[in-house]
Amino acid sequence: MDILDNKLVNYLKAAKIELKKVVWPTRRETVRNTLIVIGISVSVAIFLGAVDYVLNLGLEKLIE
Repeated sequence: MDILDNKLVNYLKAAKIELKKVVWPTRRETVRNTLIVIGISVSVAIFLGAVDYVLNLGLEKLIE
């Protein structure tokens, strides 16, 4: 069990060192990227909703 504890400690130390090397985005970059993702998500939802609506109309006409 001591070997596993040692490996875990070494892993956590290495992870901490690697996390210090990460270049984290600024708050401004994070907000900007979040807004871009939300905008694209809303755009895709509107597009898919429109396609669904048109296909539904076509299917209703086909069934009549």
